[in-house]
Amino acid sequence: MGWTIYILKCADNSYYTGITTNIARRIKEHNNKKGAKSLFGKLPAILVYKEKATNQVEAAKREREIKGWKHSKKEALVNK
Repeated sequence: MGWTIYILKCADNSYYTGITTNIARRIKEHNNKKGAKSLFGKLPAILVYKEKATNQVEAAKREREIKGWKHSKKEALVNK
């Protein structure tokens, strides 16, 4: 089971970062309001970036790192 760090671009142009073992399922959950409640007013959200991690700990560390970035730095990663 591999872990993925992902970034979604929301309808309000903000970014949401998360981790999962099943990216397709997780995006569907978010867009059906079964994911993070912080996204409810920002849907729909589309996948704009994903990155593989070797395990959950590594994925969680990278997620926290990205979540601490300013919007412009996230945008630069997405557009890379």
